[in-house]
Amino acid sequence: MKPKAGFLSLAEEVQLYILILLPYRDILRCSSVCKALRQTYLSYSELQYIVELGGQQLLHVPDINPEHRISVSQRLQLLRNRAHAWFKLDVHTCTTIFIPDQCRYSRTSSIRGVANGHLCLWDTNPDAHTFDMFMDPAQNLIAVAYSVTDHDPNWGDAEMFYIDLIALDGGGVHPQAAGHTLFLSELTGYDVIKTDPDDIKLEGFGKHIAFWRTVEMLDANNDFHNMWELQIWDWQHSTTSSCVLADDIGPLYDCSADFCFLGNDRLLVFSHKLKLYSIEDTTQAPQLLACFLLPISAMNIGCTCILPMEDSLQPPMQAQQKMWTSDPQHQLFILSLESFCSTLLFIISTTMFFNLDFSEEMPAEILWDDWGPSNSRAFQNHMHQRIGVSGNRVLQACPVDGTTDEQDHPMEYRFHAMDFSPLAIERRQGVGRVVKEPSTIIIETPDSPPQVALTTNLPYVELVSDGTFSYPFDGIWIDKDAVYLSRYEFQIELIEITPRAAD
Repeated sequence: MKPKAGFLSLAEEVQLYILILLPYRDILRCSSVCKALRQTYLSYSELQYIVELGGQQLLHVPDINPEHRISVSQRLQLLRNRAHAWFKLDVHTCTTIFIPDQCRYSRTSSIRGVANGHLCLWDTNPDAHTFDMFMDPAQNLIAVAYSVTDHDPNWGDAEMFYIDLIALDGGGVHPQAAGHTLFLSELTGYDVIKTDPDDIKLEGFGKHIAFWRTVEMLDANNDFHNMWELQIWDWQHSTTSSCVLADDIGPLYDCSADFCFLGNDRLLVFSHKLKLYSIEDTTQAPQLLACFLLPISAMNIGCTCILPMEDSLQPPMQAQQKMWTSDPQHQLFILSLESFCSTLLFIISTTMFFNLDFSEEMPAEILWDDWGPSNSRAFQNHMHQRIGVSGNRVLQACPVDGTTDEQDHPMEYRFHAMDFSPLAIERRQGVGRVVKEPSTIIIETPDSPPQVALTTNLPYVELVSDGTFSYPFDGIWIDKDAVYLSRYEFQIELIEITPRAAD
């Protein structure tokens, strides 16, 4: 007789130690093998917490302050409450934030100054034109892009741009920055004639800060070019950039490009194609990893990339810390594509950009059918629709049919919430509607054939709010566990999703 020795014969504490080392999906598989392992899973909050984090596609943040340590069971309950709260939005429990007259500025409607519950309104030198700002409370950082010029930049020649790095808690120079100001590098072989002041973007992630603009340029032969330009800094080590991208803007894609970070080492750039770059080495230009084709040939593409870093660590001046953070490998971004006679909204998962096999056999251009349908959902986008994204949750404010005024402006809106995380789909607990089946939309095109059927099938859970709201707004932002709606009257409506004390 051979002695029987197996996993179930081990002490329960040893089983727990082994299971904790497994990915969350394997923990779930083990818990479904037999009643004994199921009971082990139910007995330990540590295992359930790993599953809840993985299912919501979040990463654990280690404790950095023992005085504010929260038990695993408390973390688990908060995480579950957080997930369920998104389907209980109450549009009638708003708090109005009034922006003082002296702090109002032209870019307020974009609410780019909201991060981790902080609202930043930047007041600059009257001789300077501020174009954009980026705020990262996790690193105690504000970056401001501006130019100093003697004339209105809407009419001007080539302005000199600067990016100042400021400490959020004190307003002085950031102590970890390589210098107070980042400087743009000249694009070799070109002379800048004019920068489009309405197409400038400042963005950051971790050690990177990126500045994007579209420009009019002359080359060495005095030939005219419309171009986009992107410069990236490792802001803690250098005030100049060697990581530069630029390309011509084709006549059919005027001012139709955008970008976003995918973690610390990857970058997505959108134009009439979607390109993935490596930015691991910022001492050289970004390295192209893959190129993805879009499903249709559009007359114009307006790209909007929304990829917020929600749930990051709190800044040093706050005692509380975050318990989890979004996983860059499992988030969503929004791509708005203007076709021949309609605007399409693509919700795309970032997962595939980290699962590619970058071998010599990979095609130079990946066809839409080989990457798009299973990694996205496509919708027809109403011109007055507003959308926000946080991790794997998308919130749309959609006009209510039959409630427009004489100018055809919506008078009432309703929230549509979508959750693309695996646990929401597997364990919705009777809340919302699970959408797993493919959906198809018909797109009118100027080409042949005149109509294209576009099918996508990324699964999600959808919930439509019971209540409606009637106040006008021009932007929506999801930050942590709250929704911010910017008003034309320089007000911001705050809708709490879960109490901030639970953080």
